[in-house]
Amino acid sequence: LFFRNEMYLALLVIFLQCNITFYFIFYQVFTFNRVEIRVQPSVKVKNGSPMSIICHADISKNTDFQLKHNFTIFKDGKLVFMTVSDKEDARYEIPVAKSSDTGDYECTVKADGKLGFSNSVYVWVAGMTKPILTADKKEVLEGEVVKLRCELPEEVPPLEFFFRKIKTNSAPKEKRVPEQTQNFSEVEYYVEEGDDILQFDCFGKRQVRSGWESSQHSNRTLVTVKEPFVKPTLITRPSRNITEGDQIEFECSTVVAQMRDIEIILQKNRTILNSVRDKKSLKYSTVASQEDSGEYLCKVEQGAVSKTTKLNVFVSELFPKPTLSASMTKLDENKDLILGCSINGLRRANFSIVRKTSSEDILLKNSRVLAMKVNVNDTGSYTCKAEVKGIVKESESVRINVYAPVSKPTLSVVSGSPEVVLGKPLQLICHSVMGTPPITFTFYKGDEVKKNVTNDTYAMFLDENIGLNDIGGYKCDARNNHSSGVKTSNILNITVIVPIRDASLGSVPYGEVEVGSDTTFLCSVKEGSWPIDFKFFKKTDREVLLHEVREYSDRTIWHKKTMKRKDTGTYYCMASNRASMDVRSRPITINVILAAWQKGVIAAFVLTAIAGAGAVALWWCLRKKKKGNEWFPSLCLGTNVLRLNL
Repeated sequence: LFFRNEMYLALLVIFLQCNITFYFIFYQVFTFNRVEIRVQPSVKVKNGSPMSIICHADISKNTDFQLKHNFTIFKDGKLVFMTVSDKEDARYEIPVAKSSDTGDYECTVKADGKLGFSNSVYVWVAGMTKPILTADKKEVLEGEVVKLRCELPEEVPPLEFFFRKIKTNSAPKEKRVPEQTQNFSEVEYYVEEGDDILQFDCFGKRQVRSGWESSQHSNRTLVTVKEPFVKPTLITRPSRNITEGDQIEFECSTVVAQMRDIEIILQKNRTILNSVRDKKSLKYSTVASQEDSGEYLCKVEQGAVSKTTKLNVFVSELFPKPTLSASMTKLDENKDLILGCSINGLRRANFSIVRKTSSEDILLKNSRVLAMKVNVNDTGSYTCKAEVKGIVKESESVRINVYAPVSKPTLSVVSGSPEVVLGKPLQLICHSVMGTPPITFTFYKGDEVKKNVTNDTYAMFLDENIGLNDIGGYKCDARNNHSSGVKTSNILNITVIVPIRDASLGSVPYGEVEVGSDTTFLCSVKEGSWPIDFKFFKKTDREVLLHEVREYSDRTIWHKKTMKRKDTGTYYCMASNRASMDVRSRPITINVILAAWQKGVIAAFVLTAIAGAGAVALWWCLRKKKKGNEWFPSLCLGTNVLRLNL
């Protein structure tokens, strides 16, 4: 039995060893240790050099068996290379590296359902391809446009293009054009006046991780510029010694390559004097005056091209401006005025004297002297004009003011009434119906000057705080430039109204009043201007006016006759005057009671009633006693007591 058991155990061990050997022979086991990506020769490669992207898989196996690997290489997340190999390396060859090959590279390896990933590696292909520049024209006219095209053939957008216009002895003019979807760009350059031989070039930029990278500059393209017309010439006839009154002629001319849409313009300052179209010259003539001195501009334009020439012209003075003199500039109406016109050093001229208005000049006389009797309507500005050889010059204007005298002013209160409440402001107005402005008004309070105002026909004065002593003495003066002098108003007397203060109410008798008797009410104030309006009120659920009176006194008496019980209540009075302020007294209480004789009658009536009731009770008790009823003793006893009391 023991031998048999050992045999079974040996067979079990042999069986297990065979299964393990079978497992290792027929089951292939592997695992990814790592997947990495490498760049040869380095992660920074010069543009145009060869470059290799290598994906390597480091794998551990349980036995030496062949394994198919699926390699995939990505650039910036996009698939660029794919292969299947039983080797652990895969190479993505780039024979000529370009700047567009710059980016983040990574790879994946898939084998028998398992997947390995590499880290990302940034590869920089340094340098950009040289751009190519072309121009649509080799020869242009001033004012035309040159169209340029710059291309980076092997670059991938987004890109930035820079175009340069290069002139001799000046800084290049540069234009920047971003392109998001194409590797070329086009711009137009305007050919300006003065451009002769132009050179153009371009270069490109792209953004890399470390910043911006620039390409080389392109080839330079040469463009020849021709003038459509020459710079104009501007002359005058006569060319010198021009005097006022002379005929002066301007001529502006040019030489044109093509007589098409050309325009010549003559200007002085900003004013266009003359212009012609599709002609080579322009003429303009005028009678010279001193105002014609200055800078003249001849401008030739054709399309967008413009060329100018300037010329300064000086015109000598033939005679100076005339001078207007006046015998007086400020005078009374109905006075004589003499105006005279003269020119220093010159006696022979055609003179005229005019009056200036806002709309026109009114001719008064063709003469060097004007004498006139003036009225107020002659106020205004006057000038004189002088003419020699067709040249007219005007003098500076002279202002003439003609004055009518002021009328006697009137002084009044603005509110209309010559009254003012104590402590309140008083506003006065001084007015003159007649008189040429400006008029100066002076306000007086007594003999003291309070205010001076210059206006046309009236002036205002405000006395801000009126006291008890301010009861009169206001006046005003009015004067203007007329020789008649000052006019004075009448004196204005002002009544000062003192407001009511401290109203009080009393009565006789005070407090209690017998029915049927009279009561005297006294309402008085401590101060207040007369007349004073007094009102008496009784206060119930509403205020009832009992009596009112106007007194030229600080108090009033009101007799109320035959008081009744219903007159019991609270009374007060109110006082007011022209200050329009109601002052109310403290209330008093009046209680109307019965008179003494009324109390006696009531007492006698009560006693009589009580005595009668006692007698009846006594009679009734005595009667019951006689009948032998003993059960009313207490009542009868009470009746006897009542009788005794009576």
